[in-house]
Amino acid sequence: MKKLCLLFFVLASTGSLWAQEANFFSLKLNHDAISVKDVNRSVAFYKDVLHLQEITNRTEKEGIRWMSLGDGKELHLISTIKEPVVINKAVHIAFTTPEFDNFITVLNTMKITYSDWAGTLNKISVRADGIQQVYIQDPDGYWIEINSADKK
Repeated sequence: MKKLCLLFFVLASTGSLWAQEANFFSLKLNHDAISVKDVNRSVAFYKDVLHLQEITNRTEKEGIRWMSLGDGKELHLISTIKEPVVINKAVHIAFTTPEFDNFITVLNTMKITYSDWAGTLNKISVRADGIQQVYIQDPDGYWIEINSADKK
């Protein structure tokens, strides 16, 4: 009887382990999507300022265009929703570049204002870990952080 109880206990325990395994999953970022007023103007900004490459919009819907973020990640620009969007700096996308100083030169040449986290214009923040960062806005007011975390 003891052996039968032990066998039952082992089988019950194993079954709960299998149930946990069946519920296991992992996630990885696929894309970010933002609502924009003028999709063509937004695509021009992301191409010209951030040098992102446009990729095929596999939805094939009008008013939606896709940009590559690298490593299989995408940014979807969607102009089909007309409701206003409330945006603040805490909601932002961040990019890193090993050529941070060159990026600042491009911003200055293109007369694109940037700021630190506090909002001081044309000021570069330096985090406690030594990483430099600035914030810019796209044509619809979305905040974009550019930092030097990838600097070599």
